[in-house]
Amino acid sequence: MTEPLIKVPDVQFERAKLMLDRASWAAAKMQKLDRATTRRIVDAVAAAGHAKAQAYAEWAVRETGMGVVEHKRIKNEASTKGLVELYGNEDFISPRIDPVKKIVELPRPAGVIFALIPVTNPVSTVFFKTLLALMTRNAVILSPHPQAKACCSDAARVLAEAARAAGAPDGAIQVIEEPNIPLLEKLMADERVDLIIATGGPSVVKAAYRSGNPAFGVGPGNAPVLVDETADLKLAAKRIVASKSFDNSILCTNESTVLAFTTIADRLLDALKAEKSHICTPEETDKLRKLLFTEHGFNIGMIGKDASVIAREAGFNASGAKILVTPVNLVQPEEKLVREKLCPVLAFARVQTIDQAISAARSMMRKSGKGHSAAIHSKNEANIMAYAAAVPALRVAVNTGCSLGASGYETNLGPSMTIGTGFAGGSSIGDNLTPHHLLHYARIAYNKDASESFGNFTGLDPLNMPKRDSSPVSLAVDNSSDSELRKELRRIILEELKAVLAA
Repeated sequence: MTEPLIKVPDVQFERAKLMLDRASWAAAKMQKLDRATTRRIVDAVAAAGHAKAQAYAEWAVRETGMGVVEHKRIKNEASTKGLVELYGNEDFISPRIDPVKKIVELPRPAGVIFALIPVTNPVSTVFFKTLLALMTRNAVILSPHPQAKACCSDAARVLAEAARAAGAPDGAIQVIEEPNIPLLEKLMADERVDLIIATGGPSVVKAAYRSGNPAFGVGPGNAPVLVDETADLKLAAKRIVASKSFDNSILCTNESTVLAFTTIADRLLDALKAEKSHICTPEETDKLRKLLFTEHGFNIGMIGKDASVIAREAGFNASGAKILVTPVNLVQPEEKLVREKLCPVLAFARVQTIDQAISAARSMMRKSGKGHSAAIHSKNEANIMAYAAAVPALRVAVNTGCSLGASGYETNLGPSMTIGTGFAGGSSIGDNLTPHHLLHYARIAYNKDASESFGNFTGLDPLNMPKRDSSPVSLAVDNSSDSELRKELRRIILEELKAVLAA
């Protein structure tokens, strides 16, 4: 087959490449901003997002059909002003000087960040990843899930306008308004992308790691929650139900299966029922199993739906229930109900001892959830230590709901919408993603021998170094050359734009 004489350009990809060029230019400008300017931009963007937290919560639920408006508003607020309050006093810009080790560390932002946004937590993740990028003086291109592209695109535009008004370079925040898999794969593989942050399904995370560019990807959750005989059962039940029903269990850190010691299992079920849990009969449990798990995998139509809606779809009534509890006998991957469920359905199993609880937790996480999260309600430090040491989870939330505990909003872990699963989960990070992951440090390291004295770097600012001597002749030549180069670049870009828009 012969090559066509005229190749029709991929208009969408050509436009996206121009976005990458803008982002590269913006990233270079961002890296020259001082701390005060950066803080002004971050504050303005956080305020703009926070002001529309409720509106975007309503829009996200309306567009995706997932979750709870009030809970999405909480996440939107936590991912804007909440982040600024937490990290506002941290310095990601100034050199760090350690005279004892004789090391000076100079922060180096990643550059252009390509951020994938999941359908489950759309606008809150837009806010979260954008603010982390700006705090560390990076440019960001956001790529929303197609089912949440309208609310995410609008949110990104609002943030971009606020950033520009506060002094950010044009192009520091951009969004792919019509995302599709072929386009994303091309962009992720582009050499102008310095870092990919992939939050979403396994296929998109694997694509990010295949791209050839540095990537932070996360694996699926499937959190076991152990309740032993020392736990405050009423409080544990309250926390578990609040966590499992939060945003209709759409956070990947939500509880998947309760492992209750047999000595307290019946009392725990009563306490769960008192917190508006519907305890399913064997027949109802079987109906849920058939509804939620099809031959193609989990029924995505049930993600983030209300408990009463799921019960009705399954063929029984659970009006007013916050969550559905499904007692099971087998805690192994072969029992579908102990797999990850991004909906308010919670499996419940009985265990005799801490060793049996650990075996059950390890078994259910064998297929999915490794490296992610787990929880325990206990006052027995030996049980807590044994459980945390043996369960393949990198964050174990104690006496708190797993959804907001493991994600850092009800614990002192880094509050995050992106949860690293480490080696076990196939991720390059094991922490909750924070601003600290989005920059590296160039290190000036002196000879450690005591005879070699350390220099005095106090007061030296790499962003405002004294001007070096240059000859007038070379300056004139450089300025002229730079001016001509800019003119030529403008001409080429305008020609490309005309060609793309005319196609």
